[in-house]
Amino acid sequence: MFRVSTRILILLLTLASVGLFGVEARAEPLYPQPDPDPFYTEPENLGDLQPGDVVRTRTIDTGPYLGTEGHQIAFRSTNSRNQPIMGVTTVLMPVGVDNPPLVSYQALINSLGTRCNPSRSLFNGELQDAVGAMLPIGRGWAVSVPDYLGPTVAYAAGRLSGMITLDSVRAVQQVAELGLADAPVAVAGYSGGGLATGWAAALQPSYAPELKIDAAVAGGIPADLEQMALGLGFAPHPGFGLAFAAAMGLEREYPHRLPISDQLNENGLWFREFTHDACRRFLLFHGAFRSAEQMAATKSLMDSPEAREVLHENSLRYFDGVPAIPTYLWHGRFDTLTPYDGVAEYADRACRAGAPVKLTTYDIAEHMTAAAAGFADAWSFVEARFRGEDVPMGC
Repeated sequence: MFRVSTRILILLLTLASVGLFGVEARAEPLYPQPDPDPFYTEPENLGDLQPGDVVRTRTIDTGPYLGTEGHQIAFRSTNSRNQPIMGVTTVLMPVGVDNPPLVSYQALINSLGTRCNPSRSLFNGELQDAVGAMLPIGRGWAVSVPDYLGPTVAYAAGRLSGMITLDSVRAVQQVAELGLADAPVAVAGYSGGGLATGWAAALQPSYAPELKIDAAVAGGIPADLEQMALGLGFAPHPGFGLAFAAAMGLEREYPHRLPISDQLNENGLWFREFTHDACRRFLLFHGAFRSAEQMAATKSLMDSPEAREVLHENSLRYFDGVPAIPTYLWHGRFDTLTPYDGVAEYADRACRAGAPVKLTTYDIAEHMTAAAAGFADAWSFVEARFRGEDVPMGC
């Protein structure tokens, strides 16, 4: 999700601090075009529902996902300001399998547009790890793939992603026709999907204490957004598009705390307009070798405590709670894109607090290579938990 580009994020975030005083007019966050399908429309009584309550359901054609039956569920969730929002998840049920377990798979989204959310991108070719969603199906498991960035596609908002993930599981269990109310449950994901999964596991004791989840597996987690953002200069960068998108995503989720758009120059505001509905490939192609210097209204950047606070709030390294769910983490020791030490510190602290957390380390530097190396053992961990086996944990 963040990879090479995220280090640019701090430059865009710190711009917010320059304009907090004496600014007469604010450039409001630019949100994505709403999906025109009425299925995605929030009901007027959304605030009367509880997190995870079902708003509506429908059956869908699963297209290329052979051997599955498809359902989509709209449900009530919560944003980072404790306001009700509507979430959506897509459920693929394996045909001919009775009482399958359930995996909530948090896919890589890396985008700003509603068409990039999995409920759309599973079927329009934009989802980069759609194959990952099919691996559990091959084991006879049901898969739920939530739109965990929410209706505003708030890219990089980790806490939000965790809450939507937990509410998506609640909602799936409520739909009687799926028959998954008592099914074993796991949550899984890598990189940006690992961020959402890690936050779901960490928040479950406080946000969804009644929800029984048997396993959480997450790899390549961006566990310290501040660390990832520090040290970047103004030079053009091949991953600038994703970094800019992450800044815009966080501004969408924290509009009053991160007024980043106020500090964009004419070029920056044009690029914001150009990319505000874009998916990953578009962002990478059109953002390549652009820079924060080209987008900023001023070079007099000052450190923004508010920006860093938001980064900390979305970094597991700084989260006080620990998972109650048996949690399997994996990471490349030499991964320079999502640094290892933040994950290691989080896992060590959780383990020493008595949490059932295990970290497996691979002596690998390349971010996505570590994904391939770790998923086989991660799925074995999930399978053992589905069989009711105790799994080895420990610091």
